[in-house]
Amino acid sequence: MTQRRNTDGAARPARRASPGDPIDLDALSLDSFDGRPVAVLGLARSGIALARFLADRGARVTAYDIRPEADLAEALDALGDRRVRVAVGPQVEPADVLRGQALVATSPSVSSRYPTTEPGLRAALAAVEAEGRVPVVSEVDLFLRLCPAPTVGVTGTKGKTTTSSLCAAILAAGSHPVVLGGNIGTPLVERLPELTPEHRVVLELSELQLPTLSRGTTVAVYTHVTQDHLDRHGTVEAYRAVKRRLAELVDPDGTLVLNAEDPVSAAYAGLGRTRTVMYRRSRPMPGGLGLVDGWVVADEVDRLARAGGGHAALGPAGRVLPVDEIPLAGEHNVSNVLAAVATGLLFGIAPDGIRRAVAGFQAVEHRLEPVDEIDGVLFVNDSQGTQPDAVVAALRSFAPPIVLIAGGRDKGAPLDALGREAVERAEAVVLIGESAPLLASALAVAGHRHVEREATLEGAVTRAHELARAAADPGGRATVLLSPAAASFDMFVDYAARGRAFKAAVRDLATRRRAAGPGEEPR
Repeated sequence: MTQRRNTDGAARPARRASPGDPIDLDALSLDSFDGRPVAVLGLARSGIALARFLADRGARVTAYDIRPEADLAEALDALGDRRVRVAVGPQVEPADVLRGQALVATSPSVSSRYPTTEPGLRAALAAVEAEGRVPVVSEVDLFLRLCPAPTVGVTGTKGKTTTSSLCAAILAAGSHPVVLGGNIGTPLVERLPELTPEHRVVLELSELQLPTLSRGTTVAVYTHVTQDHLDRHGTVEAYRAVKRRLAELVDPDGTLVLNAEDPVSAAYAGLGRTRTVMYRRSRPMPGGLGLVDGWVVADEVDRLARAGGGHAALGPAGRVLPVDEIPLAGEHNVSNVLAAVATGLLFGIAPDGIRRAVAGFQAVEHRLEPVDEIDGVLFVNDSQGTQPDAVVAALRSFAPPIVLIAGGRDKGAPLDALGREAVERAEAVVLIGESAPLLASALAVAGHRHVEREATLEGAVTRAHELARAAADPGGRATVLLSPAAASFDMFVDYAARGRAFKAAVRDLATRRRAAGPGEEPR
């Protein structure tokens, strides 16, 4: 037993921590929560996972959410029969929930720094942080503090989900078990008890999660950093400072994987003592990845020390895979593949394994996802295209004629570049949601001549189909692209619900087309 000395020099036992003492994050283990009172703030996916994990580790959990109990039935059911005290509804004082806790654990969207967090909760959380006695930790930071496996963190303004999924698919071509999660929709804190140093963990990390981190990942991968979520961060500079956080925290023995074609993230090269691998869609830089004569090639990329060190295995002239085997639409997806291939090489995945993984990769749901083809019109679900730059990339991924469906809740990003691209690439634009007037104005300024509005997504699908058929040459093809350039919260609970509604509307349209007689229009 640890002992301390009295002032007279006699030894005495050190005081054991009582259940109400703050949990020491610097001495954290899976057993640190047993019998300790812990508050979990927010009952979305991460909060539910936190509450279950902490309750399973013996914590006395209090789960708080401002939403009324009637709106939380599914979340509360997901807690099962665990002993979790539930404090929900606008009548609950957040300060009362936080009083007497040994730890406060938060969902990503809950922060004293975010204006989008409910004011009363922001104030109560800020008071706890100012006092400095009880630690406040996010789900993803708690995971990184306890994870025994090497980790790959993927961030950027867009492309995170596809790149994270590609990284996981490529790493799975090796001999180690792979776990994928984070902002992609799967909190990983509940997986901690099963993880070992032999696992490989890939985490998609968003601008909500990055400011909460006190630990970095083994490898940090950047797609590109432009601007987004100005409703939460206020300025482009503040948003980009948040994105920089992952590069600042990356393991000194790890690696930064950066897009040489993006001036913002490329400037992170050389941060601290971490080495950097750069990728670009042209001849590779020394120690990086690029394209030569239709092939993805690498220039002497060194493996991580934990993967054996030394140069990664490559084919002749550094070849890894032919570009024409990439099954994803768009030049931006070539960049995403380059980033994921770099990650695979760092972990010692052989070129033939990387090639098979990329060739067999399927489009991520809600990200340039082909849904169906009806009357020569391809319907594409890009509901995750919530930011104007993503919509520009999506428009460039398909041959005209294109009919774009856009609109939702505006996020404050400039729309002028999107307007110009829509003039060049979109035969027509069908607008929905709260941001329809803003988008219509931006399109008018850019000179677009065919913009329509629909009250519902279902109506937009039907009208876009009519416009696409009219725009296509006889026997030719056209594309209807849902890429909203806006958040979903005006009409749907999240982008995934919007994407599912789009796919359901396309299925309904296909059914009506089959039921209609020759030459008839569906009703």
